Amino acid sequence: MKPASLLPAVPALMMAALVVAACAGGSVPEARAAGIDAAQTPAADTPEMDALINYLRSHGTTGFIVVQNGELLINRTWRPPAGDAMFANFVYGVSANGYLLEDVASQQKSFIAVLAAIAVDRGLLDVERSVTSYLGAGWSQATPDQEAEIRVIDVLTMSSGLDEQFRYSAAPGSTFFYNTPVYAVSKRILTAASSQTLEAITTEWLTTPVGMSDTAWRRRPAALASVGNDTGLVTTPLDVARFGLMIMDGGVNHAGERVVSREQLQAMFAPSQANPSYGRLWWLNSGAYSVRAAGARRDGPLVPAAPTDMVGAYGAFDRRLYIVPSRNLVIVRTGAATNEHDFDQRFWLLLNDALG
Repeated sequence: MKPASLLPAVPALMMAALVVAACAGGSVPEARAAGIDAAQTPAADTPEMDALINYLRSHGTTGFIVVQNGELLINRTWRPPAGDAMFANFVYGVSANGYLLEDVASQQKSFIAVLAAIAVDRGLLDVERSVTSYLGAGWSQATPDQEAEIRVIDVLTMSSGLDEQFRYSAAPGSTFFYNTPVYAVSKRILTAASSQTLEAITTEWLTTPVGMSDTAWRRRPAALASVGNDTGLVTTPLDVARFGLMIMDGGVNHAGERVVSREQLQAMFAPSQANPSYGRLWWLNSGAYSVRAAGARRDGPLVPAAPTDMVGAYGAFDRRLYIVPSRNLVIVRTGAATNEHDFDQRFWLLLNDALG
């Protein structure tokens, strides 16, 4: 696949602002593709920046990108950790421009949320309708009457009221339960609503307009498919950054073409009734309290050190896409598990020091 520059609308600005470091396995290939000297040293080589980079490098990170005010500040890659058998299940080789191709785990949920928003824009999906109206009766283990009450919005906000075996356990919309098997139903809803395959709508509606040339759905190995979600979104940190920039720009791509409406983005990031720190398959940092994926409730925002308007696409192994409109900031972290008790808080403390 032909490499594309991250911000083709402002190449001169990129050349002046890009900070490219030597990665553990060599220089960053995307810098060469953009016509920039890959051996260029960081413009701000401070102790605080060193602390941030060293922390990420020593905690299993394979890709780290920071874009602020339209400038690519940091673009670094490292070799994947050796001997990590579970992480190896998430790796699908290397892209043509040298980035590791990884299944980004539950980050895929936030990509599905955008596809659902686009489906609403196109008049194909009504999130207030019952799931049964798209899939037919019998898609769950609830009674027909109970099942008919579960709306698309309840699936998108992790408040379907079903357990992981699709049995009825609570009234729809009343309780937050991070339920990956039920989330996977959203893919079937999209294909039913659009009368197209998931691959087709992803390519047509999202990856092609945004320039995400290394992103595709892949069938997962048996070790991962057992979680009830048998397709993984395989992508690179650069493509995830492109996705984040489109959202940062209000749903418009680098060429000024609208991908998703502002109205649907706002709806996607509206706090859900059951969990103020969760919207439609996105994590939000603006809630008075948060209910985590593991079910624990904690007072205060999701990440105290991060700006309150931060929204996040989170995946297993501490894969992260953070978007902060107030700071015009997009951050991507890919890789293996950091094994940190509270990675997000530690990361944001280091990032705040590094960016001043």
